[in-house]
Amino acid sequence: MIQSDSLIIELGERSYPIHIGAGILGQPGLLAPCLPGGDLLLVSNETVMPLWGRRLAAGLEGRRLAHCVLPDGEAHKTLGTLGRVLDALVEARMNRDCAVLALGGGVVGDIAGFAAACYQRGVAYAQLPTTLLAQVDSSVGGKTGVNHPGGKNLIGAFHQPVAVIADTDTLGTLPDRELRAGLAEVIKYGLISDPAFFDWLEDNIGRLLAREPQALGYAIRRSCETKAGIVARDEREQGERALLNFGHTFGHAIEAGAGYGAWLHGEAVGVGMLLAAELSQRIGKLPATDVDRLRDLLLRAGLPVEPPRLGAARALELMRMDKKVRAGLVRLVLLERLGTAVFTADYPSAALESLLADTMDATA
Repeated sequence: MIQSDSLIIELGERSYPIHIGAGILGQPGLLAPCLPGGDLLLVSNETVMPLWGRRLAAGLEGRRLAHCVLPDGEAHKTLGTLGRVLDALVEARMNRDCAVLALGGGVVGDIAGFAAACYQRGVAYAQLPTTLLAQVDSSVGGKTGVNHPGGKNLIGAFHQPVAVIADTDTLGTLPDRELRAGLAEVIKYGLISDPAFFDWLEDNIGRLLAREPQALGYAIRRSCETKAGIVARDEREQGERALLNFGHTFGHAIEAGAGYGAWLHGEAVGVGMLLAAELSQRIGKLPATDVDRLRDLLLRAGLPVEPPRLGAARALELMRMDKKVRAGLVRLVLLERLGTAVFTADYPSAALESLLADTMDATA
């Protein structure tokens, strides 16, 4: 019997397991007991389905399984693509006892989860993440949605999955660039709440890049534990959960401004984290040595550390479309030290504007 490492997202009646391990995607004893008894719609993309669709289906014998294969990439995370999943549910004549299975990275998971939240006012779905970024972040916590030209993830819903199955075998087919992008979200957990984990990442980043199974398994488990605890305490982002967006307000502006797909989400978040750290240092919250440590780790992970030259005005315009903005104030997650983050609008607006001018203007 293949072993998995498991933990629970504690949300009362909506609690669900996260299973992490190698070769677990087709194990019927993990996924099947979490699903309702009706038909299943497998949502994947044209890259992942040929690689892992058959393994998943092998663990679902005896169940009616329809398919919806989407184009690959962030550029397709749109209402139009969402409509394709809803059309597939209707065409397969799925009822409220059906379930949607999201096999892929964050784009597939967000779209399939949003479709499940909308169809017949909500049906079950399971997250089957195949990228490092999805395994440590987007598959956990119930955020679903699609992008809009005006901003990232502006249209969506909270809808918790019934299970998350993170098969680390799928990382073996992940392109190097995608693996590095996922490491940005791993690094985030050390920055916001776990300085010992940040230290571990500094010592083990080479092992992660080499895809050593033990190192990857530990990093995924530690990341999921941190997120699970935060989500259990603040499911709908009324307070503490906002800390998980460290670097994301900058990062989402980069993704939207550069054109969805030009930057991978993790790449943009990595630069966004560095910008947030630099702002924290400029206003006296964070020692410069901590900014240097973050920059060095991002470079060692093979991630970019310079943002695209969107222009300060355009970047600020996009940041003001962030979902965390209130009364026109851009609320940011900033650092007081490595492992200690705060969510605040209490910073000089001139400091943010100066940072954006220094890093994003064409003449900077």
